[in-house]
Amino acid sequence: MTATASLSGTDSTLSWFTSSYSSNDGPECVEVAIATSRATVHVRDSKDVHRACLTFSDGTWSDFLAFTAGR
Repeated sequence: MTATASLSGTDSTLSWFTSSYSSNDGPECVEVAIATSRATVHVRDSKDVHRACLTFSDGTWSDFLAFTAGR
């Protein structure tokens, strides 16, 4: 599984949504954006959107979700 870090999580062309597993009062808040034109999924810290975000290919994202579902 390979993920890369992009320079910024503030790309204005992406539409971000909050994970249903995130809570408003806890430290585990993440946001996800799907870039269909490049078949990539981006993940960032919703409490600090200016930090780098992780970028996954669509296949790697599926592998990541399968891996974390068992945790």
